[in-house]
Amino acid sequence: MTDAHRNTPPRSLSIDQSTVNGIQVLTPHGEIDQPAAPLLDEALSFPASTTPLRIVADLSDVTFMDSSGINILISAHHKASSTQGWLRIAGAQQAVQRILHIIGVDQIIECHPTLEEALHD
Repeated sequence: MTDAHRNTPPRSLSIDQSTVNGIQVLTPHGEIDQPAAPLLDEALSFPASTTPLRIVADLSDVTFMDSSGINILISAHHKASSTQGWLRIAGAQQAVQRILHIIGVDQIIECHPTLEEALHD
């Protein structure tokens, strides 16, 4: 490891939010780990009046996700399902996709290769 890599701070998390045809789209940028988890949890906290709750989490710019991020996504999936809605994951990079598959999240939450497919499936 070079000094340049050793001194590089971890990438913090930021989240863009938009609405496309009534679907809430969250686009996190960076790493979803325990310190960043509250930001993701807050972003996925939609008012109870939003029914059915339809959400796409576009993970195309997420480079790492640990169990705290997985737990938040599963919780959001259950919340959306309770409103007759859904949560879909789009664009997960290979490292994140592998974690989703190993843990079995891709068996619980629909995963799509692109945001466009998640929005129109």
